[in-house]
Amino acid sequence: MKIHNFNAGPSILPKQVIKKSVKAVINYNQYGLSLLEISHRSKDFEKIMEKTTNLVKNLMNLNEDYVVLFLQGGATLQFTMVPYNLMQKEAAYLDTGIWANNAIEEAKKIGKVRILFSGRKKKYVYISKNYKIPDEVDYFHCTSNNTIVGTQMKIFPNTSVPIICDMSSDIFSRKLNFCKFGLIYASAQKNVSSAGMTIVIIKKDILIKTQRNIPSYLDYKIHIKNKSIFNTPNIFSIYTSMLTLEWIKNKGGISIIEKKNKEKSKLLYNEIDRNNLFENKIYKEDRSNMNVTFFLKKKNLKKKFDDMWKKENIIGLEGHRVLGGYRASIYNAIPLESVQVLIDVMKEFERIFS
Repeated sequence: MKIHNFNAGPSILPKQVIKKSVKAVINYNQYGLSLLEISHRSKDFEKIMEKTTNLVKNLMNLNEDYVVLFLQGGATLQFTMVPYNLMQKEAAYLDTGIWANNAIEEAKKIGKVRILFSGRKKKYVYISKNYKIPDEVDYFHCTSNNTIVGTQMKIFPNTSVPIICDMSSDIFSRKLNFCKFGLIYASAQKNVSSAGMTIVIIKKDILIKTQRNIPSYLDYKIHIKNKSIFNTPNIFSIYTSMLTLEWIKNKGGISIIEKKNKEKSKLLYNEIDRNNLFENKIYKEDRSNMNVTFFLKKKNLKKKFDDMWKKENIIGLEGHRVLGGYRASIYNAIPLESVQVLIDVMKEFERIFS
């Protein structure tokens, strides 16, 4: 039975990645040991780490100024680690959604936060482009894709201030000049791997500013020195990341992935805009290509629509508990076929109930 998985996270992974991961869990490299049993100090794991690191840098065209870490604690821990390591006095933030706001609240515990834009009063339906980053702040923090509401930054500012970006829900989904960022972090469970690992990409020269006495586990420099194994890392998630990044590379790289993602999202948005029973509340220029949110215009039809999409083996279409409505998370691994199944259900729903 074909399942059409629109979960926001943990989300769909390429089928071949799952198959290879399963084999490795049973018997890694025919050693008689499970991947889950091998030592994180072993040569085998060193090779996994090296290959995964190289794939990240290769796919993102990063130079030797950057270091890649594989940490735990999700993006949520990075909300604290970023200001602990980078904030001397004040940092600038964009408040573009719930996760961006959470990052702001954590940063406020460490130093002064200047909010350059907040979309909260308008329920985060757009992202301002009319903000100025002060030269005197320690860094500028933004969230590239807002998973809950379904907005996405299409343009990133040019500034001399280090840009820190939470790319948890759209990393490796589109081509960007990644070298313009001082630090990128992304929890893995949406476009890269299973839950439990976070990729942190750091331009090394931004770590020399603060002289704060940082708790060891929160100190990027300690993790760099220990090559991501200051404590036992999530071996399975790192290995699965390696397989997913290989899959992206074999597909032709991020530019090809981006083309397919745009095709999927365009089809779905076109149907939402055309269909008189649905609506999307996001400004068109800020619509996410990863998380498509939409609502029924007639709420009394909710059970009817839910019954129809569930009958077609669609899962994970419910909107976030805070927002309600519906959310189709169309990450890299979801095929066009699944998006088309959802569109067909929406068309049939309109035919019956319009």
